[in-house]
Amino acid sequence: MAMMIHGFQSSHQDFSFGPWKLTAAKTHIIKSDNVEKLADELHVPSLPEMMFGDNVLRIQHVSGFGIEFNAADALKYVNNYQGVLKVACAEEWQESRMEGEHSKEIIKPYDWTYTTDYKGTLLGEALKLKVVPTRDHTEMEKLKAREQIKFFEEVLLFEDELHDHGVSSLSVKIRVMHSSFFLLLRYFLRIDGVLIRMNDTRLYHEADKNYMLREHTSRESKIANLMHVPPALFTEPNEISQYLSVKEAVCEKLEFPEKMDLNLGATQENTCMKSK
Repeated sequence: MAMMIHGFQSSHQDFSFGPWKLTAAKTHIIKSDNVEKLADELHVPSLPEMMFGDNVLRIQHVSGFGIEFNAADALKYVNNYQGVLKVACAEEWQESRMEGEHSKEIIKPYDWTYTTDYKGTLLGEALKLKVVPTRDHTEMEKLKAREQIKFFEEVLLFEDELHDHGVSSLSVKIRVMHSSFFLLLRYFLRIDGVLIRMNDTRLYHEADKNYMLREHTSRESKIANLMHVPPALFTEPNEISQYLSVKEAVCEKLEFPEKMDLNLGATQENTCMKSK
């Protein structure tokens, strides 16, 4: 159902949030000749079945810097040489992919689950966001506050049903309130009877701050260790998340450039700098 909603109802929406322009573009899956070209560029024999190569969610400042989320860049972060899952369905899946497609002389090892720890693509040339480690966390209580949602959009970047053995998908959604915006990029993998893996990147910005908070959390559990969980939850990422083991958690500040083409009050900027 998600494929129908996100794949074949083209739309392009822009939304202004102070000095920010938020763009959500959704269209059909890319054509087969473009799939072949992109697969060659990424040095993989195959791409996800539903590859939304032209879909994007972009957050861009009037000064040019910002961050965006797209499928092609996300696939660059797939690790094709380590930790490739060798499960019963992998061989069958790979054989099915070779039928009818231009075959490579040598099948290079690659991660057929398309697991990615992509956290977004930084935009800008002269000016860019600066990534700095931090111990600060998003205050979830603020997000639970009943603040009116001014804008909401969800964009599917890719999806693959792993030859009917589960699902691998990457999607990003954003909601904008009066004083802040919150974004969630989620990679979700379920291999039936084997494991569930989830990589979440949360991005939070309050209008009076000169940075965004970015939190990346990787979770994973084998199905054998989830016997106490109702199987119905295996297909519900929001529900199963709390039962998965945390493998990695990284918090960062995406700090704005010091020189911006914008009349920000110096007092406000100095206050933000002191609060780091």
